[in-house]
Amino acid sequence: MDKSNELLKLMVNAANRGWRDKSGLLSKQTVKKRILLILNAKFGSEWTYKEYTSRLKWFKQQYANYFQLMWHSSGFGWDPITKKFTASEEVWEDYFKSHPIHKSYRTYTFVDYEDLRITIGNGAATGRHLIGLGEETDARIFDLEENRDVI
Repeated sequence: MDKSNELLKLMVNAANRGWRDKSGLLSKQTVKKRILLILNAKFGSEWTYKEYTSRLKWFKQQYANYFQLMWHSSGFGWDPITKKFTASEEVWEDYFKSHPIHKSYRTYTFVDYEDLRITIGNGAATGRHLIGLGEETDARIFDLEENRDVI
């Protein structure tokens, strides 16, 4: 097992133990004392927090690609047995029109998707509750005068 895989495993363990802060992230202190300490002992290395943040950035980019795929259309699914994304031919072709560099996603096995979903997905803003311009909502809109009366 390489360092990146072990790091991801340790991050999943930390997330499952509830070691994230209020923002959904692992604090610098937690990373140094509970993750890097173990990682460095296991590999006889001296990874720093800076190296951790670099790898975290890479994990986030990987997850962003997977997330983009899953939310591109309602036609995508996930098969936890084969560790592959699933969709009809039509859905794949539609996705490839706007993401031609992801053609390997149709056949690639994503062994880390579920771990990234736990570590990155639960702690990242997804935009799922955003309201676009021109969309209707039944949310109440406060006027400045109403807002002042609350205090």
